Amino acid sequence: MTATRDLDQPRPFTGTGIIKNPATGSVAGEVRWTDPADVPHIAASLNAAQKEWEARGPKGRAKVLARYAVWLGEHRAEIEKLLMEETGKSAVDASQEVPLVIMITSYYIKTMAKALAPESCPASLPFLAIKRITVHYRPRPVVGIIAPWNYPVANALMDAVSALAAGCAVLLKPSERTPLTAELLLRGWLDSGAPEVLALAQGAREVSEAVIDNSDYIQFTGSGVTGAKVMQRAARRLTPVSLELGGKDPMIVLEDADIELAANAAIWGAMFNAGQTCVSVERVYVLEPAYDEFVAAVVRNVEKLKIGAGEDYDFGAMIDDTQIAVTERHVRDALAAGAKALTGGERLTGAGNFYPPTVLVDVDHSMVCMTDETFGPTLPIMKVASVDEAIRLANDSRYGLSAAVFSRDVERAKAVALQLDCGAVNVNDVISNLMCTTAPMGGWKTSGMGTRFGGAEGLRKFCRQEAVVVPRTTMGAGGNYYNNSLRALKRMNTLTTKLALITPRRRAK
Repeated sequence: MTATRDLDQPRPFTGTGIIKNPATGSVAGEVRWTDPADVPHIAASLNAAQKEWEARGPKGRAKVLARYAVWLGEHRAEIEKLLMEETGKSAVDASQEVPLVIMITSYYIKTMAKALAPESCPASLPFLAIKRITVHYRPRPVVGIIAPWNYPVANALMDAVSALAAGCAVLLKPSERTPLTAELLLRGWLDSGAPEVLALAQGAREVSEAVIDNSDYIQFTGSGVTGAKVMQRAARRLTPVSLELGGKDPMIVLEDADIELAANAAIWGAMFNAGQTCVSVERVYVLEPAYDEFVAAVVRNVEKLKIGAGEDYDFGAMIDDTQIAVTERHVRDALAAGAKALTGGERLTGAGNFYPPTVLVDVDHSMVCMTDETFGPTLPIMKVASVDEAIRLANDSRYGLSAAVFSRDVERAKAVALQLDCGAVNVNDVISNLMCTTAPMGGWKTSGMGTRFGGAEGLRKFCRQEAVVVPRTTMGAGGNYYNNSLRALKRMNTLTTKLALITPRRRAK
């Protein structure tokens, strides 16, 4: 779920700002920008509050998170109304975010105690069992989250909830394009009786830099260019980072696929949220025997989509002219190079940042619509002669976030999936890995580093591991200290070497 320009925004954000609805131009609300000089004080307050939050333990924190989940459910209509006003989303697009966050919260409420419990480690060799080893998961005090604009609820809270469950305090920097939703989410946190371990820093580049400089861990979701800048900034203090960056997700349609299912999945994957999703379907490779039928089904179903913000529409506005310009450039480049637009192809006239669903054919990898992240409602479809060609082209990308494979033979689709260079592959579906909280979500290549979710690891990533080693007995204590004779030390090292070599000698035969 990518897209942010926080560290690239040169314009200063001071005082208050007006946020407008990109679909109508009407005022969605007003925000007070954070002075970057205040960020260290906000972080210090969070740091102080975090100690008590950690001391509550997993069960105590789970109760607070449960109350917040209930609040989110009870205020879903209010949240979604603001989402539509702030982003120009359709009701269909806006309705997806709160349920996802509640699902994630519910999962961690049930599993966090076990995930964060100290773990006993066995001795590496039997004679070392005189020590008892326990690993404790200690939360990092302040987690800085720099979130993008395309999913103001989900991209903020899916990481914030995980960090809060782990026992951290969270300093959230929402996108300067969508700051209002974050204000509402913070109000809900406090209204549900939670302690002040969640705070906001509103602004753009300078505020983002201050958040990085005053956090103990950074979770960033956004573009690869900005992600590299986040990592460089964090490296000054050796602050660990997790980066969920851009994608150019491929979809492969084998000749035995359920064509109607595959076509509808491609449309949903490409057009959902006006294509402004990091795991959007951004290119499709179709085996030649299925190509004509697939393209016809896609065009037929795309032409049924209704574009507009709010109720009774399938997908809404793009966030601003910057995003539309990228989509226009990619489409113009493809058409100039010989591609055809079977639907759409030009920005809609009239008010609002709307671009129609655009199906492109006769495309190839010389066109930027097949190589660069578009982040708009386009669906380029390419005919291929073989499965090997589809795999080669799917992997011919600097991105590696996720992918999809469609075939009636699930085992065959799985075999293809394991040849794709990306963090997740959906078989006979798109985007669904986002719902699988027990599986890690992360990218390969320039699509990021680190993961979110992944069962227990989704919480432990926000923790530092502390190993505590205690003796089971005083027998043999200090056997290698200086006060022992060199002869005794030599005997001990000889015995240790002999015992440690038992397994290697056996395996080496």
